Amino acid sequence: MIRKLWDRILFNLIPYLAKGIVLLILKTMRTEMLGEEHPREFWVQGKGIVFSIWHEQLLLLPAVYHGPGLTALTSLSRDGELVSSFLKVFRIGAVRGSSSRHGMAALKEMVRLSRSGADLVITPDGPRGPRQQLKAGLVQLAKLADAPIIVMSFACSRGYRFRSWDRFLLPCPFSRGIFCYSAPIYPDKEEDIETFRLRMQEKMAENQQRAARRLEEFGVSAV
Repeated sequence: MIRKLWDRILFNLIPYLAKGIVLLILKTMRTEMLGEEHPREFWVQGKGIVFSIWHEQLLLLPAVYHGPGLTALTSLSRDGELVSSFLKVFRIGAVRGSSSRHGMAALKEMVRLSRSGADLVITPDGPRGPRQQLKAGLVQLAKLADAPIIVMSFACSRGYRFRSWDRFLLPCPFSRGIFCYSAPIYPDKEEDIETFRLRMQEKMAENQQRAARRLEEFGVSAV
């Protein structure tokens, strides 16, 4: 009984508190968006995109997404349910599943959504890591849906990192932040899954470095 009551509080109150914190952080931060012309090109055409972002950088994404509609892949755990509730207050949908539980059903649903023109977001090192190590699910989805991947990276000058597997990042108010979209990355029909996965791992690193270099132009380093 107590557990159920706590869950109701957790899943109904915490997401709105988190939304307020996110909006407050963004309002006080000095932010810059790099490369937003890349997703806008697809939004104008009504075509879906698969966004890829490291799990640790997910917090601010719902508030800076400016497309027609986004759906995220979240795990079936209680943490995944909390993330889904958080995304819901930003009007972002969720497909529940992971590589270990109901992964195939989730993958099929994501492919269906992508083919219908929806934008999707994947944290390719989630839900348990290793940190910044890209798993095959992202590239499998892009290949099956024949959809472009756009990497989204975030870097900020000051923030707190939790002692979680991903070193989850909570940016500090009044810090400087850079959001960076990559150019679209297309699946190659002649490329096997592992080769594509390694290529995407490199693209994720390159885009992160671009965001960090932009911060350095302001005389600060990424936390």
